[in-house]
Amino acid sequence: MTSRTRTGAGVIGALAGVVALAGVAVAPAAQAATGCAVTYTTNDWPGGFTAAITIQNLGSAINGWSLGFAFPASGQKVDTGWSATFSQSGQNVTATNVDYNAAIATGASVSIGFNGSWSGSNPKPASFTLNGVTCTGSVTTSSPSPTPTPSPSPSATPSPSPSATPTRSPSPSPSPSPTGGKPTVAADGTGTYRTVQAAIDAVASGNSSRKVITIKPGTYREIVTIPANKPYITLQGLGSSPGDVVIVNNHYAGGNGGTFNSATAFVNGHDSALTNLTISNDYVEDGSTVNQQAVALNLNADRAVLSNVRLLGDQDTFLINDSARAYVKSSYIEGTVDFIFGGGTAVLDDCDIYEKRSSGAPITAARTDAAKTYGFLVYRSRITGATGNTTQLGRPWGPDAQVLYRESSLSSTIKTSQPWTDMSGNSWKNARFFEYRNTGAGATVNSNRPQMSDSQAANYTPQKYLAGSDGWNPIG
Repeated sequence: MTSRTRTGAGVIGALAGVVALAGVAVAPAAQAATGCAVTYTTNDWPGGFTAAITIQNLGSAINGWSLGFAFPASGQKVDTGWSATFSQSGQNVTATNVDYNAAIATGASVSIGFNGSWSGSNPKPASFTLNGVTCTGSVTTSSPSPTPTPSPSPSATPSPSPSATPTRSPSPSPSPSPTGGKPTVAADGTGTYRTVQAAIDAVASGNSSRKVITIKPGTYREIVTIPANKPYITLQGLGSSPGDVVIVNNHYAGGNGGTFNSATAFVNGHDSALTNLTISNDYVEDGSTVNQQAVALNLNADRAVLSNVRLLGDQDTFLINDSARAYVKSSYIEGTVDFIFGGGTAVLDDCDIYEKRSSGAPITAARTDAAKTYGFLVYRSRITGATGNTTQLGRPWGPDAQVLYRESSLSSTIKTSQPWTDMSGNSWKNARFFEYRNTGAGATVNSNRPQMSDSQAANYTPQKYLAGSDGWNPIG
């Protein structure tokens, strides 16, 4: 594999926590509901669950609402929510409307939901209040079930589907377009805007509160940029899976000013979030010319959260720049060469990572600064590929690159004898590359596979990777 230099202006990105972020404007004239019904159902798996909540207004029309409930068990927790802003204090949870579903007419309903975690047990809440009024409707929950195994999302057209299908873990399943409202973005004209960029452009500069941009299922062929002066933006797909909303383009390094400028999505505003959608660069890298790198997501700002997202590309799919901290949860990332790369800090938690090139290549190319303790953590994730014994865990774009694969399943696609390799004169042996308690056919141990000790691993948790100087903890 020949080395290469990435050029171009380092613009872009950053996403942020969806849960427990205050600032969604509630309509000032929120009335008390004179009657309400709530249906609460869950899909459980060991240690986690997805909750779907339907709120029906049985009283006078309201404009602006807050739903309250208490978890019966102390180990229950909201992790990531959609169609509402969730906050939790102890066992008490509050869900507040977002702008598109503030109004609930008499007899109308609104659907919201969240991904949660639990320890010990996961009993249903006993009661709910809507604007302070106790709801009388049904409260139900599904029977406990084994860990579901949803089918992985295929590559966006025209990218070919992987020949080997990764196994997906449970991930958020947001409800369809909310009742009584319309999406922010819809390509067919049924939303407020036809393009994602138009909706972002409409957000005021210096925005200080959460702005949720909902996107109707469809394909949006455009270049999307969230500027640095527009923080707290959430892009939320309204489909039943992340493959229903696809933001896609086909720029590449050779024709667009270098690798950094080739992305489909540039996310610069801090505390932004992406959920339940796909970002794809469908430029076909055939290897016949140089400078064919084509980035899907270029992430440049701090405190970014990606949940239930697909990132699709070939070489250099996902760029995490130096200033970014990113928490990527229950998502799918595919590519060919160095498709998770950069100098930022990222935790990939419960993700599926797929090497789609039959000849294999390195997955990561970190450029961690020597002064930074943490680079990339692949945590409790699944690594698969198109062929066996061909894929490498990574190579050092910078001499002090830091990457840890922790408690993850490494399939037979991993090149077991030599899973790390050199890059651009940087030796993998001098980089900070480690594995810890991985499993699977590709998780053998030899002298070319540095293993982290238990005592070291205590300081390399997801929380420690992301804490920084401000104590950021999107995990809870």
